[in-house]
Amino acid sequence: MTTNERITVIKGPTTEKFTKDNAIVFAGRSSMLRKIKFDASMSANMNGLVTETCWKACLDALPEQGGSLPLHANKYKFIALPSRRSRYTSRANTHVLAEQLRSTKLPESCKDLRVILVCEYEHALALVSSVARTFPLYSRKKDFAPLNVVVEVVCMDKDLNPADVSLLSDLACSIRTTARLVDIPANEMTTDRYVEEAVAIGKKLGCGTTVIQGEDLLKKGFGGIYHVGKAGPTPPAFVVLSHEPSGAKDTFALVGKGIMYDCGGMHIKTGTHMLGMKRDMAGSAALLGAFVALVKAKFSQNLHVCLCIAENNISPAANKPDDVITLLSGRTVEITNTDAEGRIVLADGVYYAKNTLKANHIINMATLTGSQAYMTGKTHAAMMCSQEESEQKMVSAGLHSGDLVHPMIYAPDMHEVDLYSPVADMNNANYGDIQNLLPPRSAAAALFIGSNIEYGEGLDWIHLDMLAPSHCEGRSTAWGVSLVVTALGAATSVPLLHTIGQ
Repeated sequence: MTTNERITVIKGPTTEKFTKDNAIVFAGRSSMLRKIKFDASMSANMNGLVTETCWKACLDALPEQGGSLPLHANKYKFIALPSRRSRYTSRANTHVLAEQLRSTKLPESCKDLRVILVCEYEHALALVSSVARTFPLYSRKKDFAPLNVVVEVVCMDKDLNPADVSLLSDLACSIRTTARLVDIPANEMTTDRYVEEAVAIGKKLGCGTTVIQGEDLLKKGFGGIYHVGKAGPTPPAFVVLSHEPSGAKDTFALVGKGIMYDCGGMHIKTGTHMLGMKRDMAGSAALLGAFVALVKAKFSQNLHVCLCIAENNISPAANKPDDVITLLSGRTVEITNTDAEGRIVLADGVYYAKNTLKANHIINMATLTGSQAYMTGKTHAAMMCSQEESEQKMVSAGLHSGDLVHPMIYAPDMHEVDLYSPVADMNNANYGDIQNLLPPRSAAAALFIGSNIEYGEGLDWIHLDMLAPSHCEGRSTAWGVSLVVTALGAATSVPLLHTIGQ
């Protein structure tokens, strides 16, 4: 296990000499890879194991549809990215890069990896993000040793400037931090430890910090977070990190679901459905990572990240079906399903963001519903927006960042009937009969959250349900960090974010 999250990102091409144990991956579209010159320095960096004849032969044989070819076993290789894509696929075809990197089995002696990305300027962020999420940090394997990864970015159409390089380095670091937090199991990453990690991050950034924990949550009205987490082995908490620069005129709040483990409560998950529920805090971890990257990029407006932290467990004190609780908004909720807890904690978070932080832009993110995978698939998160302009902007940000999203229907005037309860202001999971399955479950969960802030009326409210894309092959993907940084990048002075965030 390591706490060194940094991947070094440099502007290429560089003339530095690599180490003897350096593995090298060249990645980009075939047409761009063919522009790399094979010279004496290149030959030396591959220890003379690759000849110019071999180099040219491999370049000529690169598949246009995407794939890889070895130059020398897996120590030196090409990864070719497709030149074509469908309109809902990442502009940079990041999924191909991730798949090929994951399948690359480096020699055991290799301690250093150089990934040389040959790309267009606007694709640099997505491709660097894809590399960062491919090499996880957390492991309890006895002989685990993390690779030293350097990403060299060679833009063929426009040079990266120092601010771009700094942003890419910080973003890669945030992605690895996010993935590490999500990958750590709940017996290590308790609510208390997560609070400690978040507070330490805030202190390092010089941000304002608010922590409300345990019984104080109930005293201050956070009935949603408190009641969901009251049966956990460590107390629930609400943590806010605040970046408030002078001259700011706008306020953004990022509100994340931080369920450290979700057994389902008294509606306990059965079979294999509980496995992997350490990832139920992935939404909050991704927003924390995005917050760090944006603050380091000198975000010019007020920016808050709100972490709704709890463990959904079982004890005599746990929520029971039929219980009625009161949220921070004052709205009462009939508990009809204890396994629909994420929307309850987020309800407190978004209300606080609107009414205490006075945010006029609210993004909430969560591994919220299993039905998200049926609605938008395993790679695209489901999204609900109160503003049409924001919906279009987020879809574009997804295509440019590699964190893909697809909209759900925003029609609270038609669908709020699904929240009806005969004994409280609303229920938390009215699944009804076949005639009463509108809106779909993912949309119903979104509307439950939104009902606490008048469904975003007068606000820019963006809801992201990213359960399926949050993980791949048993590991966190840190989905959402790149998306949010790209979407909000116009409020920084980083040229690359201005290019792709429009």
